[in-house]
Amino acid sequence: MSAISPPTSQPDVTIPEYTGWRSWLDNERFLAMLMLLPAVIYIIVLVGFPFIMAILYSFSDITVASPRIDRLTLETFQATLGDKVFRTALWNTLLFSVVSQVIVIILGNILALALLEEFRGRWLVRLLILLPWATPIAISALMWWLLLDNVNSPIDWMFRQVGLLGQDGVISNANNMYWRVEYARLSVILIYVWRILPMSTVILLAGLTSIPKDVKDAVAIDGVGFWTEFFEVTIPLLRPVLLVAFLFGVIFTFGDMTVIYVVTQGGPTNATQVLPSWAYYQGIEGGSLAEGAATAIFMLPVLFGVALILLRTARRSEVN
Repeated sequence: MSAISPPTSQPDVTIPEYTGWRSWLDNERFLAMLMLLPAVIYIIVLVGFPFIMAILYSFSDITVASPRIDRLTLETFQATLGDKVFRTALWNTLLFSVVSQVIVIILGNILALALLEEFRGRWLVRLLILLPWATPIAISALMWWLLLDNVNSPIDWMFRQVGLLGQDGVISNANNMYWRVEYARLSVILIYVWRILPMSTVILLAGLTSIPKDVKDAVAIDGVGFWTEFFEVTIPLLRPVLLVAFLFGVIFTFGDMTVIYVVTQGGPTNATQVLPSWAYYQGIEGGSLAEGAATAIFMLPVLFGVALILLRTARRSEVN
């Protein structure tokens, strides 16, 4: 037998130490800061600076004709709070956001449960549901402006064909619903529901698929009914996801002015104004930059409070 030769020792590999700028690139902390720098610059330039300027404008009397901040005062906020249209806009903003998202959560659960089942053409149904969210908001708002026309609305035409409108109509004896006049607020809520429903459905569908299979098997063995399973098992497990979907929907709806600007223009007689649209009409079209900024600033504490409450509730649900 030949003797087993001892293993040869591997040569030591020395890692070269870089100096100068190469040493900085080899530093993980420096690289992390360098990668985050573009995002920080973006936030400072496009978010932080305009936000600070809006706060300064809201405490001044600056206008387009006199673009100078001569003094800081609370008179702008006092005038804004005393404005009847501002109070209407604040109420509409809360109403549209909360009511539309409650409807969205209910319909989103129904759609998510339906799309969870296997059936032919499910991919096509999912695609059609996602189309409203994929459509640019300006195009979809223009589409609804045409659909809700006070005279030539296609919806009114269909209602007339099935006997809901016109002579001896079930809804009204008139030939038109006058959506943007008599049902302006309802029209805005329906548009927001149509717009946000796809996103909430996808979020809830992801939450349903994340429920452990063991839980579903245990429920099946117990033989409980659908409604008992839904309210006592599914909803408690989905509570954090529901709150996140509701929060995203409220944020998107609360800060949107495109629907109001395109479909109703705030009418009739400012009945559908919201805070973003009223801030635009005051600050840009009206020329009062101070009042427009003061109106827009009011969105910050409301959104911050809603987000804080929902996130704390979602966190407690996850812990429980």
